[in-house]
Amino acid sequence: MYFVILAGGVGTRLWPRSRRQMPKQFLNITSPERTMLQETYARVEDMAPEDHFIVVTSRAYAPTVRAQLPRIPAENILSEPAGRGSAPAVGVSALFVHRKDPSAVMACLSADHFITHTEEFHRVLRVAEAAAKEGYLVTLGIQPSYAEIGYGYIQGGERLMEIDGVEVRRAVRFTEKPSLEDAQRFVAAGNFYWNAGMFIWQASTILDAFARYMPDLYERLMQIEAFWDETGKVGVIPEDIWLSIRSETIDYGIMEKADNVAVVPADLGWSDVGSWATLLDLLPASDDGENVVIGRHVGVDTRNSLIYSPDRLIATVGLENIVIVDTGDAILVCPKDRAQDVKRVVKYLEEQGLYDVL
Repeated sequence: MYFVILAGGVGTRLWPRSRRQMPKQFLNITSPERTMLQETYARVEDMAPEDHFIVVTSRAYAPTVRAQLPRIPAENILSEPAGRGSAPAVGVSALFVHRKDPSAVMACLSADHFITHTEEFHRVLRVAEAAAKEGYLVTLGIQPSYAEIGYGYIQGGERLMEIDGVEVRRAVRFTEKPSLEDAQRFVAAGNFYWNAGMFIWQASTILDAFARYMPDLYERLMQIEAFWDETGKVGVIPEDIWLSIRSETIDYGIMEKADNVAVVPADLGWSDVGSWATLLDLLPASDDGENVVIGRHVGVDTRNSLIYSPDRLIATVGLENIVIVDTGDAILVCPKDRAQDVKRVVKYLEEQGLYDVL
């Protein structure tokens, strides 16, 4: 199996620590020893040889990827001239894998996810690999623990097969970020799963899906392959072709349309680390007040708060469910339940042209 790590995101919801020049996947957000990209690689590095790993990232981030993952061959780092969404990123990586092995199965993983149950992750990946060899486009569905409205959901249908005690079900439909009422109904139904954006398929199968459901993108992929044949620069993405591609997600472009989609339900201890509030739930408490502290903090009557300040002391009095992030040139303070709105701050900074703090 080949592993494709998608590492081109900008991580705006973890501002001010995640910045354009160094977004969250390249930071030690969830581990003091390793970045999120390194964690993603380490999680599966024993499942395949080094040359079976491919990273798709922005051209600006390619040097960082090479520095953080030196064991991956340099030619396996595919640099996008500009962001075009997950569908083109998956497409060019499938093209790259297909040239190496037309029958290969590839797993597409995000560089900024958090998973605690590594052994179970390996098991469901092997199950998904077996289903992919049967011609299915497979996605992992996370067993929901509560009615989250910030995630997409996948409805599981008939059981297609069972491998090593793990069910593989037909994916009936995808729902993007439902209302709270719908999310509660989904969780109660028992056959809806969080869409974690992790996909497993044969390179040939997903390329066939591009040809059928996204013919414009497929045509551009064939132009890229012709460029590789003519120049011998396999893995280099020509800018003129890439910039002519329309941005699209793999979910909307393929998964919501294809008739051979399967879902593998999984309990992985998974999170997309989508906000500072998520980190407050994931990281171990630092004191009796259930606060998560990274840096120096003195708290009086302060509970269930996240304080990030590696360079100077933060003192708090009477706070509860608050996020404080101090990066030296910017300070974020917000209630835990408003952490998703950090992206609104980033949008405002962009509109005001305050790029020095972006």
